[in-house]
Parts: sequence; C-alpha cells; structure tokens
Amino acid sequence: MADGYDSAFLTTSLPLPRSAGRTRELTYPRFSVLLDPERRLAAVTAVNIDGALLRDVPRTGDWRLDPRVDAAEQTGPDVYSRNDLDRGHLVRRRDPGWGEADEARDATEATFFYPNAAPQAAGFNQSKELWLGLEDHVLEYAQATDQRVSVFTAPVLGDDDPPYRGIRIPLRFWKVAAWQGPGGLAAAGFILDQTELVDTAEGLLAAPPLGVFRTFQVPIEEIAGISGVDFGPLAAADVLNVRGARPDEWRPLSDPADITL
Repeated sequence: MADGYDSAFLTTSLPLPRSAGRTRELTYPRFSVLLDPERRLAAVTAVNIDGALLRDVPRTGDWRLDPRVDAAEQTGPDVYSRNDLDRGHLVRRRDPGWGEADEARDATEATFFYPNAAPQAAGFNQSKELWLGLEDHVLEYAQATDQRVSVFTAPVLGDDDPPYRGIRIPLRFWKVAAWQGPGGLAAAGFILDQTELVDTAEGLLAAPPLGVFRTFQVPIEEIAGISGVDFGPLAAADVLNVRGARPDEWRPLSDPADITL
C-alpha cells in the first residue's frame, strides 16, 4: 500500500523492532504493522510522525479487513460486536497525517485496517486519556529539535490473556517513543494495564464498576522482556537510564508531569 515505517526518519537510524514470534509485515503510508497470525493481533506497530507538518485531517475511513491477509489471521468485526470492547487504534489516526493534504488523508484512512486495531475496554478515564496523549507530549518535548518522533506500539501478547470469541484479549499494551535529543537518540517506554477492566468469564465481556486503566513509565529493557520484542538501540537510549532507574521499575503515571523525558 505504501512504503511503511522509515528507519532513516530520525537522524540516528532506527530499525523496525522485531518480535521473537512469527509475523507478517504489512506496510501502510508512513507506518508498518508486524501481524502475529496466530494471535490475530499486531506484535509491533511503527509510525513516523513529523510534528512540524501535522495536519488536522477530518475523520474519514471505516474499519475493514486487510485484503493482503487471510481473514482468519485478523481480529475482525465479530470480536467487537455487542460487548464493551473498543477497536483501539495502535497507530493513532492522526499520527501519520502530515505533509501534503492528499497524502495525509490517505495515511489517516489506512489506520482503519484491522491489523492496526486491538481490543480495549470501553469507557474513558484520566489514565487512558494520558495514554492516548503520550505521542503529543513527546512531540512537544521534541519541539526544540526537529519535531520528529518515531513511535512503536502493540499489545503484550501474553500467555495468560483470557480467551474470547476465538482470540485472547490482551491485558496490557506497550508503547515506546523515540526522538533525536541534543545528546543523540532518546527514547521512553510505557505500559497500559487494562487487567481490572477485562472479564471474559462464561464467554461474556464486562467492565467491573471499579476497574481502571493504569499507565506506567517502564524501562524499555523491561518491556522487551515481557513482550518478546527486540528494540535494538532503543533500550540503550532510554531516558530512564540516566535517571538511575532499576531495570524492572514501573513508575505509575497520573498526569503528564509524572513523565520523565
């Protein structure tokens, strides 16, 4: 469909992270998806964002299967019907929407292919709002340099994810953002935990009334361990390294001011 994620987008070359499992690489305008055909969900997504050229593109596009992949290898509409599940964009709709108007429109519409979706509990609270705004926060931080950010996102495809309608619902999601800082490549890693919001008992999905999303800043090395993804030079570029964080330290976030960049 397009050229996909560009490893040379930042000043420092940054290869596409790779999953330890078998995946199919799908390219879209300015982003790529590594689809795990067994889990029918993305193991890795990667997008290039040029903050200086972002456009406010009207929301267009409908969720659809990618014709390049067998429908049995994608989590399609049947999983999301008549329940409390949202089709959670992994690459956000607006992230590849930059540059010329027609290119920006095509890129945002491409984010509606099902390989770029993952089941997320419905509802909205402060922690989920923080998760959805992490790319914006990093872009604002990177504004003093070239305003370019590469972002990698996917569900943690855990062995303990609960079964539901022929798939397993991911309980956690990871995100790693990378930018060119004054001292070279810099990166930050995050985890969203929706465990308290997912209950697939007796084949039904419900949101417990007191459940919450929890968002953490987590060392990229730790994310690599729980996701099975090879992040290449990103672990060494982690901003938490210079702050003396423990390799397994999870820092809870409730506000953008809690984020270490």
